[in-house]
Amino acid sequence: MSINIEMPKLSDTMTEGTVVRWLKKEGEEIEIGDIIAEIETDKATMEMEAFDEGTLSQISVQEGGKAPVGSVIAVLLEEGEEAGDGGAEKESPSKEDTPAKSEAKSGGSTPPGISKALESAAATVSASRSPDSPEPKETIEEKTAPATANESGNRIKASPLAKKIAEAEGIDLSTLTGTGPGGRIVKADVVAAPAKLEASSAPAAAPAPATPPSQPTAVTPSAGSDDSRVELSSMRKIIAERLLTSKVTIPHFYLHLEIDAAPLMSLRKQINAQAEASHGNKYSVNDFVVKALINATAAVPEVNASFNGDHIVQFAKIGISVAIAVDDGLVTPVVKNAQEKSLLAISKEIKEMAVRARDNKLHPNEFDGGTVTISNLGAWGVESFDAIINPPQAAILSVGGIIEKPVVKDGAIVPGLRMNLGVSCDHRVVDGAVAAKFLGEIKRLLENPALMLV
Repeated sequence: MSINIEMPKLSDTMTEGTVVRWLKKEGEEIEIGDIIAEIETDKATMEMEAFDEGTLSQISVQEGGKAPVGSVIAVLLEEGEEAGDGGAEKESPSKEDTPAKSEAKSGGSTPPGISKALESAAATVSASRSPDSPEPKETIEEKTAPATANESGNRIKASPLAKKIAEAEGIDLSTLTGTGPGGRIVKADVVAAPAKLEASSAPAAAPAPATPPSQPTAVTPSAGSDDSRVELSSMRKIIAERLLTSKVTIPHFYLHLEIDAAPLMSLRKQINAQAEASHGNKYSVNDFVVKALINATAAVPEVNASFNGDHIVQFAKIGISVAIAVDDGLVTPVVKNAQEKSLLAISKEIKEMAVRARDNKLHPNEFDGGTVTISNLGAWGVESFDAIINPPQAAILSVGGIIEKPVVKDGAIVPGLRMNLGVSCDHRVVDGAVAAKFLGEIKRLLENPALMLV
């Protein structure tokens, strides 16, 4: 029997995927474990592995095509099988299926009376209606009702029954909006009219407090002839949705401070000189900042938390989501159980994740478990910025570049190396004093970097 290859669920938030590239062609033999395609999810582009073997008989979703999770994107034929020998195609109801047949297929038990009614209804729908077939009274009235006119001469379409009720109740049909076919006023519109009239004659209530819209509207300038249209990838769509949700629903507040980066740069130079002679790993400034973030999170555990409706979840373990820029956006793989790892282990893990992120080789489970995020734009020459919280986390650290500038030291102006740090917090979880303590702890560690090595 042929085997369906379905769109896999490669992340916990994935609902559909895009086939970026097929690595196998129709007619090729597939072995278990072969990488057969690259799938773009809501978080990254990932490789799809084959869990069955056979011949790739049919590719249902071509490169660039999108498909919901669980839908068939290709078909495998087992050894000795030919196309059309029967398949594993998912059964879908045909147009000829009646409600009674569908009920029988689902295995449910239907009472005899209801079953007969379903069969009768299905027969009525599928057979052509004869001219003598009776229709419900209201339906006949809706179809045959003549249109009347209001005072201005505009035609009012209303069913005879609606007119009769309106006349008895003294309701002006011209004040009503029809919900029937073609805007025709029907019985339900007239029956609901007295309540509308009472509401309109009642004293005006105090205006309800304004609530922010779920999605702010923006005025888009009209496209010119030289403009181009760029379709959103699955990743970019999810980034847009998540960041909009974060900014609209999470009450952000921001803190900033400047640190003396000279001690950090001095220690880094010494360690890298020794590292090249031993294990060969070269430490980046970001490695030290991540280590400081981990230690500060352990020291101020209130930030290692998430808002969850009527309570706050405080996490026992620390997972650092590291923002990595890729071609189509941003991915945030996680350094898990970070509180247990050395500076060397953290440095190697981040480097390895960054390489695989840019090669689209990260695995779905590498995005799980983040509790605090770090975003470093120092390499792009950015001095400071405010980052948007990565939900459902409660804090994100923003790191600027190290800038050489004049500073005042012991009453004298001297050259110095300074770095700006910022933290964005969810005010439902983290208060200002807690965030200040947290940021101050990061500053203390980076200005005394030897403390992170003991």
